[in-house]
Amino acid sequence: MNLRSVCVFCGSRVGIDPAHAAAAARLGGLLAARGITLVYGGGRIGLMGVVADAVLAAGGRTIGIIPDFLQRREVAHTGVELEVVDSMHTRKRRMFDLADAFLVLPGGIGTLDETMEILTWRQLGHHDKPVVLVDVNGYWHKLTVLLNHVIRSDFAGAELSGLYTVAETPEAALDAAERAPKRHPGSGSGLF
Repeated sequence: MNLRSVCVFCGSRVGIDPAHAAAAARLGGLLAARGITLVYGGGRIGLMGVVADAVLAAGGRTIGIIPDFLQRREVAHTGVELEVVDSMHTRKRRMFDLADAFLVLPGGIGTLDETMEILTWRQLGHHDKPVVLVDVNGYWHKLTVLLNHVIRSDFAGAELSGLYTVAETPEAALDAAERAPKRHPGSGSGLF
Protein backbone atom coordinates (compact mmCIF):
# COMPACT_ATOMS: atom_id res chain seq x y z
CA MET A 1 0.00 0.00 0.00
CA ASN A 2 1.28 3.44 -0.88
CA LEU A 3 0.75 5.53 2.25
CA ARG A 4 0.21 9.23 1.62
CA SER A 5 -1.03 10.00 5.13
CA VAL A 6 -1.05 8.27 8.49
CA CYS A 7 -3.19 9.12 11.50
CA VAL A 8 -1.30 8.73 14.76
CA PHE A 9 -3.33 8.23 17.92
CA CYS A 10 -1.29 8.96 21.05
CA GLY A 11 -1.26 10.55 24.47
CA SER A 12 -1.60 14.17 25.46
CA ARG A 13 1.01 13.31 28.11
CA VAL A 14 4.48 11.86 27.57
CA GLY A 15 4.21 9.22 30.31
CA ILE A 16 6.97 8.01 32.61
CA ASP A 17 8.92 5.86 30.14
CA PRO A 18 11.31 8.00 28.04
CA ALA A 19 11.15 5.33 25.33
CA HIS A 20 7.63 6.48 24.49
CA ALA A 21 8.68 10.04 23.64
CA ALA A 22 11.71 8.71 21.78
CA ALA A 23 9.45 6.46 19.69
CA ALA A 24 7.10 9.37 18.95
CA ALA A 25 10.04 11.50 17.79
CA ARG A 26 11.42 8.63 15.71
CA LEU A 27 8.02 8.05 14.10
CA GLY A 28 7.71 11.73 13.22
CA GLY A 29 11.12 11.71 11.56
CA LEU A 30 10.27 8.56 9.60
CA LEU A 31 6.97 9.99 8.37
CA ALA A 32 8.73 13.10 7.08
CA ALA A 33 11.55 11.07 5.51
CA ARG A 34 9.05 8.85 3.67
CA GLY A 35 6.96 11.81 2.52
CA ILE A 36 3.93 10.69 4.55
CA THR A 37 1.64 13.37 5.98
CA LEU A 38 0.93 13.16 9.71
CA VAL A 39 -2.72 13.45 10.70
CA TYR A 40 -3.25 13.73 14.45
CA GLY A 41 -5.26 15.35 17.21
CA GLY A 42 -3.74 18.82 16.83
CA GLY A 43 -2.18 19.18 20.28
CA ARG A 44 1.17 20.72 21.16
CA ILE A 45 1.48 18.73 24.39
CA GLY A 46 2.38 15.16 25.26
CA LEU A 47 3.31 12.56 22.67
CA MET A 48 1.06 14.44 20.23
CA GLY A 49 3.36 17.44 20.40
CA VAL A 50 6.47 15.28 20.21
CA VAL A 51 5.43 13.49 17.02
CA ALA A 52 4.19 16.70 15.37
CA ASP A 53 7.35 18.63 16.27
CA ALA A 54 9.50 15.81 14.87
CA VAL A 55 7.63 15.83 11.56
CA LEU A 56 7.95 19.59 11.31
CA ALA A 57 11.65 19.55 12.26
CA ALA A 58 12.31 17.07 9.46
CA GLY A 59 10.43 19.19 6.91
CA GLY A 60 7.28 17.08 6.74
CA ARG A 61 3.60 17.96 6.55
CA THR A 62 1.37 17.83 9.63
CA ILE A 63 -2.41 18.23 9.80
CA GLY A 64 -3.94 18.61 13.25
CA ILE A 65 -7.64 18.21 13.93
CA ILE A 66 -8.74 19.78 17.20
CA PRO A 67 -12.13 20.54 18.77
CA ASP A 68 -12.76 24.20 19.50
CA PHE A 69 -12.98 23.69 23.27
CA LEU A 70 -9.44 22.23 23.32
CA GLN A 71 -8.13 25.05 21.17
CA ARG A 72 -9.56 27.51 23.69
CA ARG A 73 -7.65 25.71 26.45
CA GLU A 74 -4.48 26.68 24.56
CA VAL A 75 -3.31 23.14 23.82
CA ALA A 76 -3.50 23.58 20.04
CA HIS A 77 -0.26 23.33 18.06
CA THR A 78 -0.09 26.59 16.12
CA GLY A 79 2.80 25.42 13.94
CA VAL A 80 0.77 22.78 12.05
CA GLU A 81 -2.01 22.94 9.47
CA LEU A 82 -4.79 23.15 12.04
CA GLU A 83 -8.45 22.34 11.44
CA VAL A 84 -10.78 23.37 14.24
CA VAL A 85 -13.94 21.26 14.53
CA ASP A 86 -17.04 21.34 16.70
CA SER A 87 -16.65 18.09 18.70
CA MET A 88 -14.57 15.05 19.53
CA HIS A 89 -16.84 12.99 17.26
CA THR A 90 -16.18 15.29 14.31
CA ARG A 91 -12.46 15.18 15.10
CA LYS A 92 -12.37 11.39 14.89
CA ARG A 93 -14.36 11.33 11.66
CA ARG A 94 -12.13 13.97 10.05
CA MET A 95 -8.94 12.16 11.08
CA PHE A 96 -10.42 8.98 9.61
CA ASP A 97 -11.26 10.72 6.32
CA LEU A 98 -7.73 12.09 5.92
CA ALA A 99 -5.78 8.92 6.80
CA ASP A 100 -4.65 5.90 4.79
CA ALA A 101 -3.64 4.01 7.96
CA PHE A 102 -3.64 4.34 11.76
CA LEU A 103 -0.66 3.96 14.08
CA VAL A 104 -1.28 3.86 17.82
CA LEU A 105 1.47 5.06 20.14
CA PRO A 106 1.06 4.86 23.93
CA GLY A 107 -1.70 6.97 25.39
CA GLY A 108 -4.61 7.15 27.80
CA ILE A 109 -8.35 6.69 27.57
CA GLY A 110 -8.68 9.14 24.67
CA THR A 111 -6.21 7.05 22.69
CA LEU A 112 -8.09 3.90 23.67
CA ASP A 113 -11.38 5.48 22.59
CA GLU A 114 -9.98 6.42 19.18
CA THR A 115 -8.42 2.99 18.72
CA MET A 116 -11.51 1.01 19.72
CA GLU A 117 -13.73 3.10 17.46
CA ILE A 118 -11.48 2.69 14.43
CA LEU A 119 -11.24 -1.07 15.10
CA THR A 120 -15.03 -1.27 15.43
CA TRP A 121 -15.48 0.55 12.13
CA ARG A 122 -13.10 -1.94 10.54
CA GLN A 123 -14.94 -4.86 12.15
CA LEU A 124 -18.20 -3.56 10.69
CA GLY A 125 -16.67 -3.29 7.23
CA HIS A 126 -16.72 0.53 7.07
CA HIS A 127 -13.06 0.65 6.10
CA ASP A 128 -10.07 -1.50 5.32
CA LYS A 129 -7.29 0.79 6.50
CA PRO A 130 -4.45 -0.81 8.46
CA VAL A 131 -4.38 -0.32 12.24
CA VAL A 132 -1.03 -0.88 13.95
CA LEU A 133 -0.39 -0.80 17.69
CA VAL A 134 3.12 0.55 18.28
CA ASP A 135 3.94 -1.59 21.30
CA VAL A 136 6.90 0.36 22.69
CA ASN A 137 8.35 -1.53 25.66
CA GLY A 138 5.23 -3.71 25.81
CA TYR A 139 2.85 -0.79 26.43
CA TRP A 140 -0.06 -2.38 24.51
CA HIS A 141 0.55 -5.95 25.68
CA LYS A 142 -2.30 -5.90 28.21
CA LEU A 143 -4.68 -4.53 25.57
CA THR A 144 -3.89 -7.46 23.29
CA VAL A 145 -4.41 -9.81 26.26
CA LEU A 146 -7.83 -8.23 26.79
CA LEU A 147 -8.75 -8.53 23.11
CA ASN A 148 -7.72 -12.21 23.17
CA HIS A 149 -9.88 -12.65 26.29
CA VAL A 150 -12.83 -11.16 24.38
CA ILE A 151 -12.28 -13.78 21.67
CA ARG A 152 -11.87 -16.67 24.13
CA SER A 153 -15.04 -15.54 25.93
CA ASP A 154 -16.92 -15.71 22.61
CA PHE A 155 -17.83 -12.02 22.49
CA ALA A 156 -15.99 -11.80 19.17
CA GLY A 157 -14.73 -14.25 16.60
CA ALA A 158 -11.08 -15.06 16.02
CA GLU A 159 -11.22 -12.57 13.13
CA LEU A 160 -10.90 -9.79 15.72
CA SER A 161 -7.18 -10.45 15.99
CA GLY A 162 -6.85 -9.79 12.25
CA LEU A 163 -8.18 -6.24 12.56
CA TYR A 164 -4.90 -4.90 13.90
CA THR A 165 -1.18 -5.57 13.84
CA VAL A 166 1.29 -5.19 16.67
CA ALA A 167 4.78 -3.79 16.03
CA GLU A 168 7.49 -2.97 18.56
CA THR A 169 9.15 -0.06 16.76
CA PRO A 170 8.07 2.88 14.63
CA GLU A 171 9.96 1.40 11.67
CA ALA A 172 8.18 -1.94 12.00
CA ALA A 173 4.83 -0.20 12.44
CA LEU A 174 5.19 1.82 9.23
CA ASP A 175 6.39 -1.25 7.35
CA ALA A 176 3.41 -3.25 8.65
CA ALA A 177 0.98 -0.54 7.53
CA GLU A 178 2.56 -0.39 4.08
CA ARG A 179 2.36 -4.14 3.52
CA ALA A 180 -1.03 -4.75 5.17
CA PRO A 181 -3.24 -7.11 3.15
CA LYS A 182 -6.50 -5.79 1.83
CA ARG A 183 -9.76 -7.04 3.29
CA HIS A 184 -13.09 -6.21 1.72
CA PRO A 185 -14.84 -3.26 3.37
CA GLY A 186 -18.61 -3.31 3.30
CA SER A 187 -18.83 -7.09 3.19
CA GLY A 188 -19.09 -7.53 6.96
CA SER A 189 -16.69 -9.58 8.97
CA GLY A 190 -18.76 -12.34 10.51
CA LEU A 191 -17.67 -11.29 13.98
CA PHE A 192 -21.17 -11.17 15.38
